[in-house]
Parts: sequence; structure tokens; C-alpha cells
Amino acid sequence: MSNRTFTMIKPDATNKGYTGAILDQIIKAGFTVKAMKWTKLTEEQAGLFYDIHRARPFFQELVDFMISGPIVAAILEKENAVADFRTLIGATNPAQAEEGTIRKLYAASIGENAVHGSDSDENAAIEGDFFFSKLERF
Repeated sequence: MSNRTFTMIKPDATNKGYTGAILDQIIKAGFTVKAMKWTKLTEEQAGLFYDIHRARPFFQELVDFMISGPIVAAILEKENAVADFRTLIGATNPAQAEEGTIRKLYAASIGENAVHGSDSDENAAIEGDFFFSKLERF
């Protein structure tokens, strides 16, 4: 088990000005930011990041959404990071998310769900490597 996970604050949340509030909630939950950047994905980058979904009918809609505005990518550290972060962000569908979770507070729908959180230690490493070089991590 790793003590690191990856997150991305998605364009719906950055465009609505929720970035600071979401980062504050993450830090108050005990996570330490080990790498972070504000960037805008190209269509190619979004396609590569979500390549696992390429065969699904929603793939192009997802890519289009992810290039619609800036994102904040971050590597976070905390004991049991992946599981604890998934609990903090809540269910993908904000209508089903627990009160006080990031998605309950800031997400509009399943598609515009404010944040991404890695679903495994393996994917956290892959996703972190997608955005950050070794020199950008602390």
C-alpha cells in the first residue's frame, strides 16, 4: 500500500472558482501536497489520460469536458491515501455522495463531478507519472 494518491480538480470546479475551497478541504483532511500544477489539457493529453475508457460511448464527451478549462493536478500524501481520498471525495454521482464530501459540495452531475481520485495504488503511480517528473515532486 502506498501513502500517495493522485487527484485532479476538473474544469467544472476550476471554472466555478472552487479550487481554493477544495484544496482547503483536502489539506484539512490531513493530506500533504507533494506536487501540484495548474494546467490545461490538450485533446491528445486528455485522450491519453482517459485511454482506458476509449471504447466506451462517453469517451469523446469526457475528453471534450476535460479540455473545456484548466485543471489542477496534484499528488497527495497521507497514510492510506487512496482509500481515504476516495472517501473524502464521495460517490461519482453527487446525488449519492455522503454529506460533506467534495462531490456533494461541489459537483453538479456524474459527468461534472469536480474531482478525480485514483482508484488504486497502481493507478495513483501511473497518473502521477503522467503529470509530474521526479523533479516536480517533494
